[in-house]
Amino acid sequence: MRLRRAVDPGVRAVRARSNTELRLLALAVLVVLCAYALVSLSQEEALPGDLPVYAGTLAAMAVGAHLCSRRLAPGADPLLLPLAFLLNGLGLAMVRRIQFAYAAEDPGTPALGPAQTVWTVVGLVAFCLTLAVVRDTRVMDGYRYLIGACALALLVLPLVPGLGYSVRGAQLWVRLAGFTVQPAEFAKIGLTVFYASYLAEKRALLSEATSRVGPLLIPPARAFGPLLVAWLASLAVLVLQSDLGLSLLFFGGFILLLYVATGRVAYPILGTLLFAAGGLFAWSTLDHVRLRIAIWLDVWSLPDEGYQLAQSLFALGTGGVLGVGWGQGRPDFIPDVHTDFIFSAFGEEAGLVGTTALLLCYFLIVGRGFAASLRCRSDFETLLGAGLTILFGLQVFVILGGVTRLIPLTGLTLPFVSYGGSSLVANYVLIALLLRLSANQPARPPRRAAAATRAAGSA
Repeated sequence: MRLRRAVDPGVRAVRARSNTELRLLALAVLVVLCAYALVSLSQEEALPGDLPVYAGTLAAMAVGAHLCSRRLAPGADPLLLPLAFLLNGLGLAMVRRIQFAYAAEDPGTPALGPAQTVWTVVGLVAFCLTLAVVRDTRVMDGYRYLIGACALALLVLPLVPGLGYSVRGAQLWVRLAGFTVQPAEFAKIGLTVFYASYLAEKRALLSEATSRVGPLLIPPARAFGPLLVAWLASLAVLVLQSDLGLSLLFFGGFILLLYVATGRVAYPILGTLLFAAGGLFAWSTLDHVRLRIAIWLDVWSLPDEGYQLAQSLFALGTGGVLGVGWGQGRPDFIPDVHTDFIFSAFGEEAGLVGTTALLLCYFLIVGRGFAASLRCRSDFETLLGAGLTILFGLQVFVILGGVTRLIPLTGLTLPFVSYGGSSLVANYVLIALLLRLSANQPARPPRRAAAATRAAGSA
């Protein structure tokens, strides 16, 4: 009788997680193909002729990313890549739906869907390269100043004459070899690495509470230096590049990570006061900030300036609970709906149910990111995972808060869903780093194997 070789429970756990990722990717591909087919059925009353080719392309991309993850990051979190791929695929379907709407008004509209598909391929290549290059995230801790300097260089690159150019007053884009790139999307990841490394080293100093303000003990005055530097840097971004969303993302991400590192509530309190002071300064000196706040306070009194936000609110209201149906809405009524307001297009055609499903995907990514950071082996890795997750979640909050009028409109893109190559590639790099963090942890055996091991030990 042949005897079966015993498989180590840790190896079995790694295989189980990889197989789970593959099954979830297959489900994501199926959902995306259904959305792609529904777009054509609603607009052309027939299945797309390229459906087999598109299905093969999606499957090839999913399998390629999975094999890369399985080989380079064994035992990584099995949900992160499928969730990112699902959001990306639904974004592709909605971009194609919006392209039909644009083409109905102007037949000469550029093909947005194929361009975003190419950027998806580039993003997945960047995902694989990140896993191949960054085998241990702790190595980045030793290059924090170089990474921070490169991030700052990327941040100021749009201000270089001849390279950068502005869109609607925001100086965020760079034109290179016919391509348009937003360097800040990559700078935010580099700055997060720098923040995590710095806070991991200065954690004890920043956590001290030796000064007294009334009945409260707070850290010494010198501990608030990094907070002031981050505040001044965010103001510089706001003034020089005229971008409220990027400024909020950088400063808010640093404040939240500082609170995670120290547990001192004094930092977010002072950070909130500094941000309020900076907002008041921007409101009093910058016309575009004053206009956005005025639109936020009363969009209906500014029918021309607030047209975009008003149409977004109308679209969300029209969608109701179940939506008007895929392809039955009018996303073309919202200017730049494929970038800033794609969530509103989902809200009109998929309703509250569809947008809630999108939000659940984002919540799961944030939850798994924090879970991975909590199991890391070093302070730097813990803060890096938390910082990347905060960055991702804060961007989702800022853009969704803007299009629903919860906060002033900022102009950021919805990760993985909005049209735009820079954001898509940068977010795939972010997911790859979270996968690396989750893979560099002791794998836990499946529940059945663990139960069997405990039973054998007790016997």
